Order: sequence, then structure tokens, then C-alpha cells
Amino acid sequence: MPRNINYETEHTKTMAKRAIWPWIGSFLKPYKWQVIAAIICLFVGSLAWLSLGQGVRLMVDEGFVKDNGNRLNEIILLVLLITFISGAAVFCRFYLMSWLGERVSADIRLKVYNNLLTLSPTFYAKTRTGEVISRFTADTTLLQTVVGSSLSMALRASVTALGGLVMMLFSSVKLTLLVMLAVPLVLGPVSFFGKKVRKLARASQDKVADLGAYVDESLHEIHTVQSYTHETLDSQHFGERVESVMAAASERIRYRSILISSVMFLSIGAIVGVTWVGAHNVMNGSMSGGELSAFMFYAVMVAGSVATISEVIGDIQRASGATERLIELAEVRSEIEVPTQVMQLDTTATGELSLNGLQFAYPSDDMPLVLKGIDLTVSAGERVALVGVSGAGKSTLFELLQRFYIPTAGSICIDGVDLDKLHPQQIRQQFALVPQESVIFATSVFENVRYGRVDASLDEVKQACIAARADEFINEFEQGYETYLGERGVRLSGGQKQRIAIARAILANRPMLLLDEATSALDAVSERMVKLALDSLMTNKTTLIIAHRLATVINADRIVVLDKGQIAAIGTHQELMQSSKLYREFADLQLLTD
Repeated sequence: MPRNINYETEHTKTMAKRAIWPWIGSFLKPYKWQVIAAIICLFVGSLAWLSLGQGVRLMVDEGFVKDNGNRLNEIILLVLLITFISGAAVFCRFYLMSWLGERVSADIRLKVYNNLLTLSPTFYAKTRTGEVISRFTADTTLLQTVVGSSLSMALRASVTALGGLVMMLFSSVKLTLLVMLAVPLVLGPVSFFGKKVRKLARASQDKVADLGAYVDESLHEIHTVQSYTHETLDSQHFGERVESVMAAASERIRYRSILISSVMFLSIGAIVGVTWVGAHNVMNGSMSGGELSAFMFYAVMVAGSVATISEVIGDIQRASGATERLIELAEVRSEIEVPTQVMQLDTTATGELSLNGLQFAYPSDDMPLVLKGIDLTVSAGERVALVGVSGAGKSTLFELLQRFYIPTAGSICIDGVDLDKLHPQQIRQQFALVPQESVIFATSVFENVRYGRVDASLDEVKQACIAARADEFINEFEQGYETYLGERGVRLSGGQKQRIAIARAILANRPMLLLDEATSALDAVSERMVKLALDSLMTNKTTLIIAHRLATVINADRIVVLDKGQIAAIGTHQELMQSSKLYREFADLQLLTD
């Protein structure tokens, strides 16, 4: 069986082949009619504004110069009609583009989140959760702003600039050619500084992600922070990260400011120079005042459009950097791949486990083997306790059984079927887990318990809680099973959290149980009641127990002693006390006795 793939290397290769805008376009494709309507409105609005230049020419040549009041009134009414059409088009374009921005942002968030749910613990061991959250929220918000506003402005400005150049040609070919000579002067800064802005935007977003990761970590562990009076130092470290974000942003802002100012100066300078030439043409009679007015109108529109593009290009470059980061999250593949030909377990699976030559090292070049040639068969319905010092490989074995990691060598079989041939979700549906550190979600008691079986009724949830001896304290809450438990279950004691977790496992009713010393957080009375519930729960179920208490060990059918990733001994408590020196030492020093 192959060693875990380095997802960073594989993903870097993939990213090199991906273009940003086609990726965004794939999210716009389902809404092509809205996109088409927005583009039509964009062209109608831009063309309406461009036609105003001809209205200006008519006002000057046929109204002012000829002193014709009636004709001037007609032209004014025409200008107002054009303005109304343009305003209506702008409304539709702005609404549609803003809607598309929100919709695309929502779809990208959904795609990224769905992919994040599939990634193995290896990914989260290498990437801080706060950084992921920053990408997930801040980057998608930035992208929404660009798609809904900046991109629309850039497209409108581009159409207006192109249309303005065409109308300038109709007004005066000579003056337009002079303007075209200045175009390379304007495009030069756009190309040079635009690349700088994009690179710095990516760096700036990375700094913001680092800041978010630090906030998430320090606030998540606020009890430890305050217990060790670490607030001052954390504030100092946070301040350093804030200044790092500010430094990166300042550099980006500086280059963007140079870009905007240079483009505006060169554009307006070119217009002033061309206007000077045009004024001389009017004075020598080679063009009319209306033609020069129309030309200047279009020239100003083109210059304004170029200035708009230069302003929003910074946002677009920032969005490009943000999109690169989102593509990374949306397309990174989990190391736990689904087999091409998935086998199905029998619906009446007994839960027999077989570990053959199992070896495992965490995916890192310098990490030693955690498990070294484990051979073990667990019969259906058998209770097996795993004991050993910290680092012996007990928790790692649980992770491998649930297919969170791929073995470096060897195999794991359920009912004779290799895990390599099963879908990861089907594998995990065979196990109910009760961890030592109970996981409580920020929702109600009812939703927390039925997390293991989402279609369960309230009565089924109550029965599971009664079996876990949790019903009594739940009914003491004013809102009973609808009581909100707070973030990470802050409203519950350690023992209450554990009983909720046990109720969740009872309700799931899966053929195999993984108990990470499930009674360790309970007081003596609660422990006795929960053990009765667990005894009933474990009937006819294959059970693996990470044991630290003597009572758990004694009740097991067999005990597996792990030492440095290997099986040192197997037997009952009495057998091992006689035959295994290591187990006797562990029993004396590690197992908690009554």
C-alpha cells in the first residue's frame, strides 16, 4: 500500500495549470441569462452615453451657432430621452451584476466548504484553521465586491473607452491619431504597476490570513491565555502581526496610487495637448466648433474610462490573489481517495476486524513509524482493551480504523473486506466514537445527540439519553432538550459532556464502538450508571477501548499491550499480570485503581 501523497506538491502542479478567470467563469455559467442581460444593459448604457456626444455637437452647431431656439429645444428633449434610457440601463446592470456577485460568492463558499469537509486530518495538521476561515470569508467577500462592482465598472469603462475612440475617429481622424500616440504611455504604467499590485495583494491577503489564524487560536484558548496572564505578550504579538499587515498593505497602496496618478496625468495631459491642436483647427476653419466639442466630450469620456480602469484594476488584482487562494482550498484533494471500484459491506455486517502487518508513519519526511507490524484479529462482538504509555500508538490505531489516514504498509479489513476497497464514508458508518475530550456543538441538546443519526425522533433521542443517564440533568434545564449548550458546550460540566457524547453513540447504533476511556470524566455515581448503559450498548458489538482505568481493563475480553508501536502482549488481566512484566509495571504506575 502506498505512503501518503504530499498534497502540497500535487496541488502546486495543479495550480500552475489553472487560470483564474475561467474558474470564476465556471460559477457564472449557470446564470448565463443574467450575465447576458447584464452585458446587454452595459452596452445599452454605454452607447447611450456615447450618443450624448452627438447631442453636444448638434447643440453647438445647430442650436448655439445658428441661434435656432426650436431646434435647441428638440435636441434638449432628445438628450433627456437618451439620459433616461441610459439611467434605466444602469439600474438593470447594477442590479444584475450585484446579484451575480452575491450569487457567485455564495456558490464559491459552498464549493470550498464542501471540499473542506472531505479533507483528511493531514491537511488541517499543516494548515491553521484561522487561515482557512480567513480565506473562506475575507477572500470570498473581496471576490463578491469585484464581481458585483469592480468588474462591472471595468467592463463598462472598457466599452465606453472603445466606443469613445470610434466616435473620436468620426469627429476627427487627425486628432484621434494624436491621441493614439499617447496610448502606449498610459498602458505602460498599467502593465508594470498592475503586476506589482497583484503580487503585493496576494502577500497582503496572506498576512491577513495569518492575523486571523492568531486571533482564532488565542481566543479559542482564552482560558489558558488568562490563566497564565499571557494577555500582554499576546497583545504584543498581535500588534506585530497588525503592523505586518499594515506594511504589506502600505506597499500595495503605494504602487496602486502611483498607477492611478500616472494614468490620470498622462491621459489628461494627452487630452490637453490634442485640444490645443483642435482649437487651432477650429480657428483656421478645418473643423467646426461642434465637432471639436463632441471630440472633447468623447476624449474626456475615454480619459475618465481609462482612469476608472486604473482605479478598479487594483481591486481586480487583489481579487486575483484572493481567487488563487480560494482555488487552492476548492481543489486540494484529500489523501483519502475513493476507490474506482467501490465494494459494499453486507448490510448484516458482524464487525470482525483484521489488522495484518499494519505499519504507519505520519506524513512527514522526518517522522518515524508510529505503528510497526501490527497483527491482530478482533472477533465480532469482542471487547478489546488497548493499554500502553502515551505515544504507544493507541489513538493512531483509532484514526486508521476510521480511514483518516492511509497505512504506510499492511492492511485493515472489516468482515474480510480491505478498507482500500470501501468508500471512506461507509467505513466510518461502521463505527460509533466516544472520545475522551467530548465534542459538543453550539446548538441544542436534541441536535447534539442526534448528530449521530440525523433522522432520529425526539423520543429516540430521549431513550438514548436515558440509557446514557443524561436525561435527568437535561430535564433540569428550563428548556429541556431544546436548551442551547453554547460554544463547545460551555454550559455543561465535563461529566455531562461525556454523557451527551455517549448518548450520541448509543443513538447511532453502529456495529463497532471506539471508546477512548469514555468514563474518565465522570464522578463515581455517574460512572457506575454509564457503565451499565455501555455494557448494554456493547452487547453484540465489536468494541475497542483505550483504557486507563483498571475497571475497564478487567471487563475486557482481551487486553492488547502496545509498546512503541508494537504489540508487546495479549491476554486477560490475570494472564498478563502473570506473564507480562511490562503490563505489571503499567498496572502499578498508570492504571487508576479504586
